[in-house]
Amino acid sequence: MPGGRLTQQDRQQIALGLADGLAYAEIARGLDRPTSTITREVMRNGGPTAYRADLAHRATERRTHRRSPAAPRGPQASPQPHGRDAEAVREYEETLTTVFMQSGLPKMMSRVLGCIYTTDSGSITTSELVQRLQVSPASISKAITFLESQDLVRRQRDERRRERYVVDDDLWYQSTIASARANDLLVETARQGVAILGPGTPAATRLENTARFLDFVTESLLRAAEQAREVLHTKAEIPEPNDQ
Repeated sequence: MPGGRLTQQDRQQIALGLADGLAYAEIARGLDRPTSTITREVMRNGGPTAYRADLAHRATERRTHRRSPAAPRGPQASPQPHGRDAEAVREYEETLTTVFMQSGLPKMMSRVLGCIYTTDSGSITTSELVQRLQVSPASISKAITFLESQDLVRRQRDERRRERYVVDDDLWYQSTIASARANDLLVETARQGVAILGPGTPAATRLENTARFLDFVTESLLRAAEQAREVLHTKAEIPEPNDQ
């Protein structure tokens, strides 16, 4: 039923939709589900090219069986600040992880980044990540090394000399700048082609139009990022308990 757990029939429909090349949103509409539900289901079960309905259903049953006998572990068992629903937070972390995976990050790196990003402090230790994600310290170390190489997290020491992993407030600004600058080489290469193929020829015109388009998009992104950068540094305003 819409809003409940995915059934085996739902998963078969997802598999058929993927085989037909349908977008996640279109599959979701057919099942009357949020797109995020379909995205998470596919990404946690092999991705669009390896998804199998029967395997996905069995994997979900195994996960459910592992959770049900004992008290929840990790983030489910942790008390949540600000009156948050622990299960809703856990599900949101899964959704955010899926979005990071869709953007190209490997699964473990996405899980770690999602975990850090949903902490109020924006920082976390290895032991906290191990407890929350139920993985080995080696897995955390590998993920952090990768994320650090991509400028997605940084390390710092707290007052107890523990190493903490931090999501910088400027993360999305730096990411946007890097993404925009990635077009520079394409623009330069396209304009080299114009000179070689002869200005005014159909092929050269196509390349020149590409260069002009990317130039415009890049400059627009850079200006917008600079103008909006301060938004990333807006501080939270948590109301007092007796505020309405």
